[in-house]
Formats: sequence, structure tokens, C-alpha cells
Amino acid sequence: MPLNRTLGSITVTALTDAEGAFFQPRGEAFPQAAAAHWEEADRRDPASVTADGRWWLPFRSFAIRAGDGPVTLVDAGIGPADAPAASWAPVPGRMPAELAATGIDPAGVETVVLTRLHSDHIGWAVIGTPGLPYFPNASYLVQRAEVDAAQTLDPGLPAGLIAPLRAAGQLRVVDGETTLTPAARLLPTPGHQSVLVTSADERMLLTGDLLVHAVQLVDPDLAYAHEEDPDEARASRLTTLRAHSPTILATPHLGTPFTPHP
Repeated sequence: MPLNRTLGSITVTALTDAEGAFFQPRGEAFPQAAAAHWEEADRRDPASVTADGRWWLPFRSFAIRAGDGPVTLVDAGIGPADAPAASWAPVPGRMPAELAATGIDPAGVETVVLTRLHSDHIGWAVIGTPGLPYFPNASYLVQRAEVDAAQTLDPGLPAGLIAPLRAAGQLRVVDGETTLTPAARLLPTPGHQSVLVTSADERMLLTGDLLVHAVQLVDPDLAYAHEEDPDEARASRLTTLRAHSPTILATPHLGTPFTPHP
């Protein structure tokens, strides 16, 4: 079932599209992590490790809503059985059921923020053949740098995602920090964007892939093996976490969706 966290009149709902064991040992995914790192990470986030020591990985999106106002969705999950993530993630996802359980109609979603154009964040953005936006009335917000990078990093992505959104008039390309609502704004970092939600003196940072495991909260210097530029990713993670502490972190891949960040 979806889990909620409130900040004043704002409700943030964690929608788990799928979960499963990661495809490689976690020691290979974080090769610089020592035994002490793993011991502390497992203490902080026990749901992320299986009985036999594998990395248990959820795939989440988040819905943001102030009162009964319009819905902003952060990320679009891993998608149906034929989604781009099918080669490595546990498709099909259950996003439609998660949305229904929290009373959200896909047609009622006003904005979809794609934190990055990676297969486990875009799965329900466009579905079917020909591809049609799953959220038919939403603007899809993507950083211009991500759209430009997709041309070389994933040549199939422009035709499968960008072109259908553009043809539907639903693609909104943004440059840099952007205000979503009076209480939410986009915070871009190289290859990525987070969403900061504020209400009075409460703050929540929806992190996307700024960090993917609690071991990177134990030591934010630790690189993830699948980062395209580990040094840049490390600098972004350190800078953002330092700038937005204290806050609540809403993370797509930790065992618990909402984590206090002192």
C-alpha cells in the first residue's frame, strides 16, 4: 500500500512500482564500501538487505498534492512488461494499482517530473505502440541537459520517449532551477534533478538517484559502480546533502521511502 508523509497541507505519497533483488552483489555495486559501512547501512536501513546478504531494491515514484489540488508525480517507475527496464528490473510494475489505491486518476496528474532519463524512472511515461503518454493531461518536465545527453547515451530514447511526448505537446524542457508550485521547486545537478518541497519550517528533498543506497548516507563519498561520472556524482551528492540538512529525504531505492537527514 502507498505510504504518506505530510508537510502542513502537503501530502507526499510513496508509490512502489516494484521491488526485487539487485542483479549483482552489492559489494560490486559499491566496491569502495568496507565492512563497517555495510554494518551501519544495514542498521539504518534493514529492509534493503536480504537474509543472504543481497541488495533488496525498491522502485518508487512520489505523488505530491497540496490539499485536494492538482497532483505532481516525481518519476514514472519501471513500467509495464515491455518497458525499457525489462532487461534488468522486475517488470511489470504496479503503478496503476498504486495510483488507484491512493485515489489518483492518471488523467488527474498535472505534472510529471522525470528526475533522470533512465529506464527505471520513465517506465510509465509513455506506453504502448505507438507510444502514448500514460498521463494524458500532464506536462512532463525534463532538464535540457538530459534531453541533449540522451542523443548519445541512449539513442533509442529520443524516439521512444521524447518524440511521443513532444508530438503530444506534453514535453516541457527546463533549464536549471525551476519553480513547480509555491511549495516545490526543481534542483538540478549534472545528469539529474531533485525536487525540494517546503511548508513553513518543514522540508523534504525528493532525491531521485542522488543516492541509491543507505551506504551512501553512511559515507556520501562512496561511489556507485553504475555512475557515468563518479567524481561528478560524488560532488553533487555531497553538495546537495550538505545544503539541505536537516530535511526529510524521499528516496526511490532505500528500504524506507522517508528518511530523516540530520
